[in-house]
Amino acid sequence: MGFLSFFFYSLFYLSIFFIMRLLFKSRKFNNLPPGPFSLPIIGDLHHLKRPLHRTFKGLTEKYGDVISLWFGSRLVVVVSSLSEFQQCFTKNDVVLANRPKFLSGKYIFYDYTTLGSTSYGEHWRNLRRITSLDVLSNHRINNFAGIRRDETQRLITKLAEDSSTDFAEVELTFRFFDMTFNNIMRMISGKRYYGEDCDMSDIQEASQFRDMVAQLLQLSGANNKTDFMPLLKFLDFKSLEKKVKHIGEKCDEFLIGLLEEQRNKKERTNIMIDHLLNMQESQPEYYTDQIIKGLVLAMLLAGTDTTAGTLEWSMSNILNHPEVLKKIRDELDTHVGEHRLVDESDLPKLTYLKNVINETLRLYPPAPLLLPHSNSEVCIIGGYKVPQDTIVLMNVWAIQRDPKLWSEATTFKPERFDKKGELEKLIAFGIGRRACPGETLAMRAISMTLALLVQCFDWELTSDGKIDMVEQDGFALKKSVPLKAMCKTRPVINKLFK
Repeated sequence: MGFLSFFFYSLFYLSIFFIMRLLFKSRKFNNLPPGPFSLPIIGDLHHLKRPLHRTFKGLTEKYGDVISLWFGSRLVVVVSSLSEFQQCFTKNDVVLANRPKFLSGKYIFYDYTTLGSTSYGEHWRNLRRITSLDVLSNHRINNFAGIRRDETQRLITKLAEDSSTDFAEVELTFRFFDMTFNNIMRMISGKRYYGEDCDMSDIQEASQFRDMVAQLLQLSGANNKTDFMPLLKFLDFKSLEKKVKHIGEKCDEFLIGLLEEQRNKKERTNIMIDHLLNMQESQPEYYTDQIIKGLVLAMLLAGTDTTAGTLEWSMSNILNHPEVLKKIRDELDTHVGEHRLVDESDLPKLTYLKNVINETLRLYPPAPLLLPHSNSEVCIIGGYKVPQDTIVLMNVWAIQRDPKLWSEATTFKPERFDKKGELEKLIAFGIGRRACPGETLAMRAISMTLALLVQCFDWELTSDGKIDMVEQDGFALKKSVPLKAMCKTRPVINKLFK
C-alpha cells in the first residue's frame, strides 16, 4: 500500500470515528442549550468568523442568551446574559473554576502550572495566595508608586519634546505599550527595556518578547482550531503546534535570563523576582524556578497589552468626545489645580475620570470573552444541563452592550456610572475565584496616565477626523488602527522640569 493510499484510508477511518463520536454525544446529552446545526468532524467551526465576540453575539440574538456549539469534538457553551453570568460565579463558582487544557497551557504555561492555566485546587490556591500577598498586595502596589510616576512622567516628557508650544502629531499606541512594559518590567526585574537610556540589546530582547506575546495572544482562548480537532493536531495543521512550542521555548529563554541576572547580583532589592528568590531560599520545594517563571509570565501577559490597550481605547474615546475632555480637565482644575502635577493620592477624588475609564472598559473590555472556563462536574446554566468538561465562554463584550441592561448601550456615556447600581453591572475583570487579580494595579496605572495627559496637554484630532474605533482580531481587544493625535503643551507641564 502506497503512502497516499494509507493516508486516505487513515483519514476515512478517523472521519468515521469522529462522526460516530459526535452522533453519540448528541444522543447522550439531554437538555443542552440551543445552537446552530453542527456538521460532522468540524461541528460549528464553520460558523465562526472573526472577531469571535461579534459572531457569538449574532448567534445569541438567534438562539438565546445561553447557547451551545461544537468546536470540532469539544462542546462549548457561550453565556451572554448578566444574570446567568452572575449565577455562574456565585452558584457554580467552584464547579466552573477549572481551565480547559489547550496547547498554549502545555507548551507555554509550563504544563498548566501557571495561575491562569492551572485547574482549581491546592496548587491554584497557593498561587493565588502568593499573588495576593507577595506580588499584588496593596502594600507592594503602593511601594511601586514611584516607578509608575517615573514612567508616566517620562512619557509626558517625550510628548512635550515632540510637541512643545505648537500642535504636533504624535503617535500614542507604541508609546503606551513601551510605558506599560517598562512599568511591569521595573516592578519585576528593576530594569527598563525601552527608552533612550536603555541598551540596544535590552530593547531588541524586549521587542522579540513582545512579538512572541502578540503571537501567543492570537493563539490563545478559543482562537486555535488545533485545540478542538485532534485530526488537525495529528496532521499539525498550519504547523500550529510547532509555533506554540517555539513561542514557549523563546519565552522560557527570556524568563531564564531574567532569573539568572537577578540571582547573580550581589544584593537583593524590593523587586518582585528578588522577593520570590528570597522565598525560594526558605521554601525551595514550592518556590521552584518554574513557579517563579510562571508568576513573572502571568504579570507580563496580564499587565502590559491589556493595560496599554485600555489606555489607547480610553484616549480614543476622550479625543472623539471633546465635552468629555473638558469635564476631565475641569475636575482636575477643581481637585488638583494648575500649580502642581496630579499624583496618585489625588485619584480617589477624580470620580469623572474613573467613570470615563469604566465606560471604556464597558464598551471595550480588554478580554471580550475573558479566559475560558471548564466545569469539573455537570451543572445547570440558564436552565440547561451542561456536561462535565465543557468549555464555558463568557461574552462580556455582548453583556456590556446589552440594550436590556444599559440605556443607549452602544453610546459612550461616562455619566451613566453616577447612577447607583450601574457599576455592579460592569464585569470587565470578571468575578468570582478566577477574577483578574491585577485590577487595582491596572486602574491606578491607567488613571494616572490619563490624568497627566489631560492636565499637561491640549488635544485635537488629526486632519483625518474622528478616531477609527475598529478592533483587531485576537484574545485581547486592540485597536486596528494605531492611535495618533495632535497635542500641545500646557503651562502646568513646566512643573515637571523644575
